[in-house]
Amino acid sequence: MRAAAAKPSRTLKRLGAQLRGAVGRAIADYRMIADGDRVMVCVSGGKDSYTLLDILMSLRRSAPVNHPGKSSPPRLAGSLSSDKKLDFPGTPVRFELIAVNLDQKQPGFPEHVLPQYLAAAGVPFHIIEQDTYSVVRRVVPEGRTLCGLCSRLRRGALYRFAAENGITKIALGHHRDDIVETLFLNLFFAGRLKAMAPKLLSDDGRHVVIRPLAYVAARDIARYARGRAFPLIPCTLCGSQENLQRVAVRRMLERWEREFPGRTESIFSALRHVEPAHLADPRRFDFAALEARRVPPGQAGRPAPGQVPPMSEADEDALADAVANFPALA
Repeated sequence: MRAAAAKPSRTLKRLGAQLRGAVGRAIADYRMIADGDRVMVCVSGGKDSYTLLDILMSLRRSAPVNHPGKSSPPRLAGSLSSDKKLDFPGTPVRFELIAVNLDQKQPGFPEHVLPQYLAAAGVPFHIIEQDTYSVVRRVVPEGRTLCGLCSRLRRGALYRFAAENGITKIALGHHRDDIVETLFLNLFFAGRLKAMAPKLLSDDGRHVVIRPLAYVAARDIARYARGRAFPLIPCTLCGSQENLQRVAVRRMLERWEREFPGRTESIFSALRHVEPAHLADPRRFDFAALEARRVPPGQAGRPAPGQVPPMSEADEDALADAVANFPALA
């Protein structure tokens, strides 16, 4: 079960280069991986984690381009060099990869698939065996969603392995659409303006979690997974729940994307361009101090270089009218 038994098509090569570029930019923008890191890639058997591992393996092969004693300037992340390799910016980045799967003892789980694939791909791997499936089925009442408890149990098992094996970064396969979906889940059902961070510190402060696929669209991952013929393993817990709030949000976003292509990308871009002064959280912006910053009459001038002036009430009203009168933005 060699990961790349068939010769990839030209289209698949272009898609792979596109994904490597997006992952390389995310890693560089958020400083996800540093020289000497030991990165644990959590592989579930789904298309997202297979793609994450495949792209990181490719980047790992091409990352250490400036060897000791050489003075050639580093190339930009996501740029194609003359030898068709994608490189990290700055100094050489050498890191280890280990693929880790949590065998949750789901009935009918094909235990041989992942070990065979990972061994053929030539990546070090470890299978954690823990019967979280029975715990979730026993504890969660019938009709309630299973994802909350299941994810906590998975996270605990993976964090323990990371702590015991010198892991410095934990890589998860969440992509751009997952991040946008989480934004709307928190907005609609939790009353919070919160999504998934591309890089975060765990609650106990012991682990750094990264999401290198943060810039990658779900549809591109699906295309890449089909082209690479990854041996996908469905989840009988998550996949059996059709009434999930996330499913409803995903369908809403898919409908929006069909009607207005590019809307998901625009929403994700908004997450990277936040204006706290135009939201309403006094913990994130000092509204009480606004009066002290008021410019006295007759002394109003242009903002300092590099300072973005706040939007006036008239400008906000004009923008609202423009959006209301332009259906593509509504």
